[in-house]
Amino acid sequence: MDKNQIKEEIIKLKKQRDAVIVAHNYQVDDVQEVSDVIGDSLALSKYCANNSKKVILFCGVDFMAESAKILSPEKKVLLPEKDAGCPMADMVTAEALREEKKKHPGAVVVCYINSSAHVKAESDICCTSSNAIDVVKSIKEKDILFVPDQNLGSYVAKMVPEKNIILWKGFCITHHRVKVEEVSKVRELHPDALLLVHPECQKDVVDAADFVGSTKQIIDYAKSSSNQKYIIGTEMGVLYKLKRDNPDKTFYLLSPGLICPNMKKTSLNSVYNALNEMKYEINLDEEVRIKAKRSLDRMLQI
Repeated sequence: MDKNQIKEEIIKLKKQRDAVIVAHNYQVDDVQEVSDVIGDSLALSKYCANNSKKVILFCGVDFMAESAKILSPEKKVLLPEKDAGCPMADMVTAEALREEKKKHPGAVVVCYINSSAHVKAESDICCTSSNAIDVVKSIKEKDILFVPDQNLGSYVAKMVPEKNIILWKGFCITHHRVKVEEVSKVRELHPDALLLVHPECQKDVVDAADFVGSTKQIIDYAKSSSNQKYIIGTEMGVLYKLKRDNPDKTFYLLSPGLICPNMKKTSLNSVYNALNEMKYEINLDEEVRIKAKRSLDRMLQI
């Protein structure tokens, strides 16, 4: 089948399966085009929790599909590419977190949503890059054990100086590789462009930005700002929505290295095969799911 035929088949299968297709902003353009909703982790978590469809096809990486299953256990959650993982999520395990908690018995564990269900189950509350600051501010205790992203945690510590943020040494391999030297070079090439970066970037890159925010916050900022040119410091997949929503504006990628290989594994064929064969289903141990749900529910309440 050619691309258009695949898209038509996906639409038919979606109706037959009573399915909804959700895609993260970092997915390839073709996948975003056939999705019912596109967003960041927070937006997709909320959407999946409130949607009435029986099947959720999650175009993203494994921890995202797990979060959908945690919030909607009665639904069938499918991940089109079973080996689409997250290296940062793999940098913390439930066992390692339990050991670290022993060293900081009074600390509240704030867990970035980029983590496994087992790690969420060991945490007090989840956060995303959209709401991390609000989540930390809502906590009464002073000591916060922030896992697993040291860069997002560092940014939160800067914005909420009254808290003692204990950082886990994890990072997003895609955002972490961006160097501040690249910022200088791109600014020289495009001096009239605003630099918008994700807080998963390293501190010196974040400090050099005109605006810092999640993928959704970057998208919203570019849409509402009167500026015409932007340098984007997050995964290249976000350019699809930025260009679609702002055809009169110009966008440059901060670094050619801003490509997440795991996010790019999902293709139109992946989506078609997943719906056609109902694969790959996400299943969780119920005890782990219930514990993980508490940390997600606390986040969604905020």
